[in-house]
Amino acid sequence: MAWRSNSTSTRWWYQGTKATDADIGICDPGVGEWGPMTLVDALFGAFALPFMARALIVMLVLAVVAGVVGVLVNLRGLEFISDGLTHAVFPGLAIGLAVGGTAGLVPGAAVAALAAAVVLTWLDRAGITSDAAIAIVLTAMFSVGVIVVSRGDEYASELEALLFGRVLTIPPESVVPLILVCLVAVVAVVVTMKQQLLRAFDRSGSRAVGDSALVLDLVLNAAVALVVVAAASTVGTLLVLALLIVPGAVARLMTERLWWLFPAAAGFAALMAWLGLALGFAGSVAGGVDLPAGSTIVAAFVAGYGIVLLGRWIADRRLATKAGVPQPAGTAAR
Repeated sequence: MAWRSNSTSTRWWYQGTKATDADIGICDPGVGEWGPMTLVDALFGAFALPFMARALIVMLVLAVVAGVVGVLVNLRGLEFISDGLTHAVFPGLAIGLAVGGTAGLVPGAAVAALAAAVVLTWLDRAGITSDAAIAIVLTAMFSVGVIVVSRGDEYASELEALLFGRVLTIPPESVVPLILVCLVAVVAVVVTMKQQLLRAFDRSGSRAVGDSALVLDLVLNAAVALVVVAAASTVGTLLVLALLIVPGAVARLMTERLWWLFPAAAGFAALMAWLGLALGFAGSVAGGVDLPAGSTIVAAFVAGYGIVLLGRWIADRRLATKAGVPQPAGTAAR
């Protein structure tokens, strides 16, 4: 039978993986139709398929790095800047795709994101309010990206792929560059971690010990930009923000210990990325419902946040009942 193929849904058919699918028991090799799927098939067997394995590897690395960087974004209150950077990579993706095809996505996005990080930092240091600077960069860069994409012959399909991602069609040659981008981002954050935390909680103290605010802002913005590059190439520019913001917010609900925020955020992000891919595969293949993989991953992140928030609210209510003092849900980490 013929399967509808696109860059976002798991419900497609690769003749080259037919034998592999039969070996793991999720399809009938005689007719090429997907058979009954167990929970083990969805959570583990699905990733025996090459394109699913590539998606899982990239998403796990990206999720862990985004979780670590996202904690600093949360502590510094840089969510809006992160949103600006997600839109700033769009022209880089568009130009990279036009010039070098899929191989040009990561280099094009990296150049655009790093340039936007420098411009945002400079505008902020020049005295322009942060919100105004972000609005200027966001609208300018996004409009350039739309203009570039509109010049192509396949405007609609290219725009959809750039906005909503292509996590299931990551080429084998793009896996290593995406992982390297993530590693550079996490190394930059880890090297400056103590200084970043001091600046997050005590800016005057950070200046007093001689830390350069400009350098720290540039490093963090560049790290955010690199995470955005990798995420935009997988889940798309419109969904990147969830990978950066949700894990940090969840970590602050889970623990009040500062250094536990980072493993909590990274672990949550990795788990939700895995479950999101598995859910998309099960729904698309066994359920017959086309579920875009990038959107399913983000939905898993948001659902996970809702579950943790509910759990924290219940725990705070119980503590308040025992102590006789009302406690707000989701107190800030210290």
